[in-house]
Amino acid sequence: MSKDRIFTTSLLAALAMTGTAAFAQEDCAERGALDTMFCDANGDLVADAPTDASKLKDPSTLVFAYTPVEDPAIYADIWTPFIDHMKAVTGKDVQFFAVQSNSAEVEAMRSGRLHIAGFSTGPTPFAVNLAGVEPFAIMGADDGQFGYKLQVYTQADSDIKEMPDLKGKRVAHTSPTSNSGNQAPRALFPDLGVIPDEDYEVTYSGSHDQSMLGVVAGDYDAAPVASEVVDRMAERGLYDPADVRIIWESDPFPTTSYGLAHDLTPELKDKIKEAFFTFDFAGTALGEEFAGVSKFVPITYKDQWAVIRQIQAANGVEYTPQGLAAE
Repeated sequence: MSKDRIFTTSLLAALAMTGTAAFAQEDCAERGALDTMFCDANGDLVADAPTDASKLKDPSTLVFAYTPVEDPAIYADIWTPFIDHMKAVTGKDVQFFAVQSNSAEVEAMRSGRLHIAGFSTGPTPFAVNLAGVEPFAIMGADDGQFGYKLQVYTQADSDIKEMPDLKGKRVAHTSPTSNSGNQAPRALFPDLGVIPDEDYEVTYSGSHDQSMLGVVAGDYDAAPVASEVVDRMAERGLYDPADVRIIWESDPFPTTSYGLAHDLTPELKDKIKEAFFTFDFAGTALGEEFAGVSKFVPITYKDQWAVIRQIQAANGVEYTPQGLAAE
């Protein structure tokens, strides 16, 4: 059985257990798209903190995860300066948890094994609705600007010059829950003259880096990818930008959201947010890895993820265990 299948199976089991009547918030009048174990009385689209103080958590060790990447070991080192800063601000031990898939990350947060995490753009709504994540920050520039673009790449010498030229080609999408790697293309490409799965063959690569490397190698004719990912790949020398060419790019989307578990104590939440908003990227491995950003910028899920929810609605996405398992 593959790792992704194991993660998906365990996630479904966890959802089945925690979604029973014993755990459901049956007295909740408002929850929107949230799972039954959460409430949203204030209408901000994220899970409210438990009203019973005995259910609030103040763990001695905080567990932090970053969205699944091509080499988790490298990112554990990159995040070390930030983790050290969080230890100093919160006064708690902080551990980095390397996740292998979006499903595993959501499962870990929902089960209480994860307290703080960065979730990719597309999976963020699943984390919010299935795991009770409260997104509160995003990486940004000094002026508060943030975002990435959906870019469509092909080989430099390809005969593909514009989007309609993708017809009849083999195009790599990343995974079903990915925003820029699948959902945005399905929502936006028809207006550009090409319909995924109808006009071209969709092949799921598993990740943005695999899509890009596949285009470079000629395994795929083209691929929609997130600009921030392929830019970092180029900076690390994983491919030569001269070997590829962009045929289209979108307006900016929000990048990875950083959120925390809804059931942490208010005091701990404040300390965690303080750690994010006081961290200085300059001169750190994190600052070098994420070029163009210098700080964490406050966001709300309701506002900054509105365009993502719109794209996912256009794709018929439902924030259910089955929807996430499709990844």
